[in-house]
Amino acid sequence: MVRSYPNIVITGTPGTGKSTHSSLLASTYQQAVGASTSPLRVIDVGKIVKEKQYYLSYDEEWQSYEVNEDQLLDELEPLSGGRAPDPLEEGNDGGGDVGEDVKEAREKGLEDETRGGLILDWHTCDAWPERWVDLVVVLRCDHQILWERLEKRNYPLNKIKENNEAEIMAVVTEEARSSYPQEAVVELRSQESEDLEENVERIIQWIKVWRQQRGLED
Repeated sequence: MVRSYPNIVITGTPGTGKSTHSSLLASTYQQAVGASTSPLRVIDVGKIVKEKQYYLSYDEEWQSYEVNEDQLLDELEPLSGGRAPDPLEEGNDGGGDVGEDVKEAREKGLEDETRGGLILDWHTCDAWPERWVDLVVVLRCDHQILWERLEKRNYPLNKIKENNEAEIMAVVTEEARSSYPQEAVVELRSQESEDLEENVERIIQWIKVWRQQRGLED
């Protein structure tokens, strides 16, 4: 089973703008390609964990869940599209002979649940199998701005301190780089509204290149 759209992990310390980036990416890409249905699907992992009770316990002090990753992965595995088709050989523009993987990916319409195109929105990223992941976007934010954002969310002080320290130490970035190929991981600043728009446009251009390299679009 192969996917026709890349799976993208959007991760970062809580408060860095993951959900905002994810939703805008999905809607902007849909408009860009003129599709009636969005090829990209936002997976709000925290919401799924709560609604489907994919957790082992809940810590009242830290207001956080210990996630049952096996249940979570079983839920998302069919949607992941399995694996990505290999890029075409140099000089092959996709108009001639292509491999079976590319042929299979080309046949998948937007109604096909196995098309991939997942935007995995979560504060951690090492749970996902490497074969699922085509790009990892780690959102970064000045720790003072982050502190203010978390205060507005009414986070308890201990949780604000923990997340602030994690951002300063680039914990999520190190987690991403230790879990996936270096070329698949990118850090993007997420502080101003201009950052949001630029980041979304950059990711959309990356998706276009990813699909072109595999003969899935001109």
